[in-house]
Amino acid sequence: MRASGILLHISSLPSDYGIGTLGEEAYKFVDFLSDCGQHYWQILPVCPTSFGDSPYQSFSTFAGNTYFIDLDILKKDGLLEEEEYKSIVWSKTKDAVDYGILYEKRFAVLRKAFSRFKSDIPSDFEMFLSKNDKWISNYGLFMSIKECFDGKPWHEWEDGLKKRDPHTLWQFKTEHGDDVVFWEFLQYEFSKQFSALKEYANSKGISIIGDIPIYVAYDSADVWVYTDLFDLDSELCPNAVAGCPPDAFSATGQLWGNPVYNWQRHRETGWDWWAQRLRASFNWFDFVRIDHFRGFDEYYAIPYGDETAEYGRWEKGPGAEFFDAMKCLLGELPIIAEDLGTLTPSVKELLSYTKFPGMKVLEFAFDSDEPSDYLPHNHIRNSVVYAGTHDNDTIIGWKRGLDRKTLSRCRKYLRLYSKNDADFAWEFIMAAFASVSDTVIIQMQDYLALGSEARMNIPSTSENNWQWRMKKGCLTKGLSQRINEITKLYQR
Repeated sequence: MRASGILLHISSLPSDYGIGTLGEEAYKFVDFLSDCGQHYWQILPVCPTSFGDSPYQSFSTFAGNTYFIDLDILKKDGLLEEEEYKSIVWSKTKDAVDYGILYEKRFAVLRKAFSRFKSDIPSDFEMFLSKNDKWISNYGLFMSIKECFDGKPWHEWEDGLKKRDPHTLWQFKTEHGDDVVFWEFLQYEFSKQFSALKEYANSKGISIIGDIPIYVAYDSADVWVYTDLFDLDSELCPNAVAGCPPDAFSATGQLWGNPVYNWQRHRETGWDWWAQRLRASFNWFDFVRIDHFRGFDEYYAIPYGDETAEYGRWEKGPGAEFFDAMKCLLGELPIIAEDLGTLTPSVKELLSYTKFPGMKVLEFAFDSDEPSDYLPHNHIRNSVVYAGTHDNDTIIGWKRGLDRKTLSRCRKYLRLYSKNDADFAWEFIMAAFASVSDTVIIQMQDYLALGSEARMNIPSTSENNWQWRMKKGCLTKGLSQRINEITKLYQR
């Protein structure tokens, strides 16, 4: 079925409290998607952010981002009073997320909600803990210890806690039990609010496309608890970390810093951790985009301690065996494969074997005169086409940065001759809609005809990313009608 959707992360929704949440504006966006005739809302990972505020670097692959908990809903549920959060200055500007302010002020407000929650704990709280028992108690303990150590990564904790000595952990939990429950409470509230939003979206005919990175952060509850599943030495330091080799975009490559997997150990455990991870993701989302699909075929391992990604090596991944196991354990896998970049024949074979839809990014199609899989005449039905993703510039920002030759090639191929930037952006979007690909996803920034100031992320940089926010009042009836018109025109 031909269909379309919009990419907008929850953090980018308008709100008065410093960051987008699971509250009123999220429901308004679902209504907007429905009015536009869209079928999909794509978001970025919803796990808690850590280093660099990136949703692709998290303290837990199972937990939800507590910044997304809506404060007005907590008030409605009797857990907050207006004066406890309405008067707080949550950001310096409503155009960008200020993660520093959120870190300083949000948890104090959430603890006030927790103090009321404790006095009358809902009957379904224990049920929630039981349903999530494989990860939530360890996550609560992890965050409590981290807080006691002023945010230090787990590999810098004292030995008993770092290496999970049972007596030391028991003693800590005995002394800090209330703090552990606080972090569990936050996950309960996130789950309740997210589930309600998803139910509403589904009732309006909107499916949610979620996103998970292939790797997890070194400083995460996942690595702390399951050290044997990662390539670590006897002192629990990584032997190698993940990244990408040097290419035309980066002379020194990309050094992500995530520990790579001990795939043999995953086999020995019956792939249980991965099955848990994907099962949890399928509970949250209708479809899951897995970032860096290539890593399942072969992965780039960089010696730990290297300052660049220049001296890594390619290692064999689990390949088709992994997906066969997941399908056996979980059934059909509603996965979108992020298969961007240089693809070897074996990666293409794996994608073909799984039958997952891959990705086509229109902004990549005009990089050279050479044949490109991203050019629309090379698209296939079983794929998802994007004008650009969260890692790309907006269409207008991209156009302004093109050299004359590349812009000319783009204009000739797509027959885009408008001199006006906003008109060019709409024509570019329509070219994506015209693709034979079953699904097209467009960033909200591009529908708003915004420039580079609205870019979400610049890969290989760690500052000033993930901050863009949409202003209130942008979701107009006129914009909805225009999106609806092209959706119908291209029978999506």
